[in-house]
Amino acid sequence: MTAAHSPWQALTRGDFLRSAWPWRSGGYLVTSALTGVPALLAIVVLVTFSLVLVGLPLLILVGVALAAVERRRLRIVDAGPAPSPHRTPAEPGLGAWLRLRLSEQATWRELAYALLHALVLWPLDLVAVLVAIGLPVAMAAAPVQLALDGEEARVAKAFLATSYPQALAAAAAGLVLLAVLLHPLAALAGARAQLTRLLLAPREGELRDRLSEVTRSRARLVAAFEAERRRIERDLHDGAQQRLVALTMTLGLARLDAPAGPLADRIAAAHDEAGQVLTELRRLIHGIHPQVLADYGLGPALADAADRSALPVDADVELPRLDQSVETAAYFAVCEALANAAKHSGADRARLTARRLRGVLQIEVRDDGRGGATAAKGSGLVGLADRIAVLDGTLTINSPPGGPTVLRVEIPCQPRESEPTGPCE
Repeated sequence: MTAAHSPWQALTRGDFLRSAWPWRSGGYLVTSALTGVPALLAIVVLVTFSLVLVGLPLLILVGVALAAVERRRLRIVDAGPAPSPHRTPAEPGLGAWLRLRLSEQATWRELAYALLHALVLWPLDLVAVLVAIGLPVAMAAAPVQLALDGEEARVAKAFLATSYPQALAAAAAGLVLLAVLLHPLAALAGARAQLTRLLLAPREGELRDRLSEVTRSRARLVAAFEAERRRIERDLHDGAQQRLVALTMTLGLARLDAPAGPLADRIAAAHDEAGQVLTELRRLIHGIHPQVLADYGLGPALADAADRSALPVDADVELPRLDQSVETAAYFAVCEALANAAKHSGADRARLTARRLRGVLQIEVRDDGRGGATAAKGSGLVGLADRIAVLDGTLTINSPPGGPTVLRVEIPCQPRESEPTGPCE
């Protein structure tokens, strides 16, 4: 049997009275006064200042602060998460924070809860605990009162017990009453917890907004990363590469003009070394952002990657021009897959297919290697999968021991001409 996560779930179980839920429910209702009394005092003071418009912003802050405490106190009887419904300000500073809070519905719900909690809820919670626990306990203490007084005991301020049989009967009735009243007490605690969650926890629309904000933030980070990658590529192509070309030409001319001897040999060695550095730099620039991808799109770029692969690749690619972010993410995923297949799989051949079907870019890289590959081993596919996830896409690997290994990439997208605004609109 799974553990109960709320008083209402606990009430449906036969071991309710033997569990901790009756006392957790009572503790939740009793501690209501620990937040309700300070909130009441703060509201009374701030309402007085609000008559001159000084305490109104502070009154709103009382609601925000109380809500933060109440969401933490909710854990006593509710194991479900209750995160803050507030968004993070886009700008630093108290002014930006206050403007955002005033524009959020959650702030006004928290203020309404603060008023309700301070004026109504915590007194009702204490009355419920006094009736459900205090009254039965007072009845159960009748024999103790009689022993201390020696003549009579005023049971729960209601009737007198002048003998031990009467006191014991009152005690037994108190214990029975306690067992009975703990059930409605737990139900009340569950209802209070639900009210707190309703007013203070984020609603479905707010959760969707926060998720959308996180997704947009991730997309902006990926876009900024790609822009920086292309800036580096342009700087290397237009700066360092051109200077290396000029250096190579200068060394070549010096090599032709130098007389035979040790100096000519050194110039020749420097010329050859400069040529190798230039070749490596061009390979690096191509890896940062290949020109064929920028000029001709994903289809020709994938065909070029297949031709340059160390492993023979059968390419079957038919694609229109797509959004730049989609093309870039898909291209580097394929390059990483082909590189891993050539280095680690022991495959003799690979096959690459790429299509756009029903608004989804579908790419599959299959090799006939030994299998056993997984993204959990720390390959570069983990980071690529995160980039594809930003585009609402998926990257999956199926690689049983003995092979074959199949990597699939699926990204929602539209042709660039018909959807200029983005890949997933």
